[in-house]
Amino acid sequence: MTQTAAAEPAAAPVVTRFAPSPTGYLHIGGARTALFNWLYARGRGGKFLLRIEDTDRARSTPEATEAILKGLSWLGLDWDGEPISQFARKDRHAEVARQMLAGGTAYKCFSTPEEIAAFREANPRQPFQSPWRDATDLPDALYAIRLKAPRSGETVIADEVQGEVRVANDQLDDMVLLRSDGTPTYMLAVVVDDHDMGVTHVIRGDDHLTNTARQIQIYDAMGWPRPVFAHIPLIHGEDGKKLSKRHGAVGLHEFAALGYPPAAMRNYLARLGWSHGDDELFGDAQAREWFDLGGIGRAPARLDFKKLEHVSGHHIGTMEDAAVLEALEAWMAEAGHAPLTETQSQRILGAMGALKEKAKTLPALLDQARFALVERPIAVEEKAAKSLDPVSRGMLRTLTAAVQNVSWTRDALEQAAKAVAEENGVGLGKIAGPLRAALAGTSTTPSVFDMMTALGREESLARLRDQTDLAG
Repeated sequence: MTQTAAAEPAAAPVVTRFAPSPTGYLHIGGARTALFNWLYARGRGGKFLLRIEDTDRARSTPEATEAILKGLSWLGLDWDGEPISQFARKDRHAEVARQMLAGGTAYKCFSTPEEIAAFREANPRQPFQSPWRDATDLPDALYAIRLKAPRSGETVIADEVQGEVRVANDQLDDMVLLRSDGTPTYMLAVVVDDHDMGVTHVIRGDDHLTNTARQIQIYDAMGWPRPVFAHIPLIHGEDGKKLSKRHGAVGLHEFAALGYPPAAMRNYLARLGWSHGDDELFGDAQAREWFDLGGIGRAPARLDFKKLEHVSGHHIGTMEDAAVLEALEAWMAEAGHAPLTETQSQRILGAMGALKEKAKTLPALLDQARFALVERPIAVEEKAAKSLDPVSRGMLRTLTAAVQNVSWTRDALEQAAKAVAEENGVGLGKIAGPLRAALAGTSTTPSVFDMMTALGREESLARLRDQTDLAG
């Protein structure tokens, strides 16, 4: 009789989380942490959860929470389920502390703040040692609940980025789990929330690494499985120092305001501290497929605005024209610009191929698209006006007559302009300058022939006549 081998148990689904504190704007480092968690979960068919760590009631604000949600949505990071409020779960946190007390892995501590301060002043290099750890004769008074942490041996963190990190247990104190007023501490809340949410991978900044040994002790005391830890290095400025306002933009909202498309930010942030060979430019599908914890480096990443512009220009250049227009209109709305009219949108869309070639950001693209926004009569900037002398206006008049009945295509328009230039014994550039001024009122524009095709025959000829009529 043939025996059938038992099926291998299915691997637990990956669950990651992003857990920001709503005390200010979403920092670019936090946005990258969220992205790494999102990529890791989405690339493995798992869940990406969002938890708002709002236990600091004095500093947490609804406005900051809204800014976090808005920032993640702008970046294109969707989360599963509703965002979880850590503060709303305070009763569950307290319940676990009391379970630990009942199970003997925690104890009641009646030490006063003054007694604790006196111990630390007398023993500056030692963790606080509560005299109540093994006490049996307990007073009827307010108490905190402390973890009964191991006093000998080591707590070992198997970190996917930092490697094996060992912390001597005699260097850790019996941390407070529940304060004497009944409120849970952050350290307890994080562990309880991650366990209850089923988080399998904790991917966060390496500034949390010192907390991890303590949190592991809570997992072990409760008999809960430890998640996989991955502590990623922080982001530094171009000078190698910790990122701060002196380096320029540090909040995600500031990068959005500068006009970098979300797809470009996802690409750039993914490469900020993580690598997949020499690949620099890629889309979401590739990032989800490639991203793994082993590709994260241990050294701090450096923010490089020139590289960001390069990545941004690549994404603008490869996006569908309609998608660029949509991103542009969204940026304009946030920046307080008047919405585009249907005519303006169509003109920009008609010239999008040329506009995308040079634009590194959405504001730069909008600047190139000025010709599509201005209305007749066009005010000509001083620099551009210098090219509109009487001779140039005369050539524009000849060109206006020459293109009246030609096929309104880029090639046909360019051939007509070349013919007029040759007739006047000048190069094409001599006619392109005044043509640019007449069509856009500025000297910085896309190709004059791209502008003419986008504006259409009627509008282009009307703008040319406005200038040729001034020739007398």
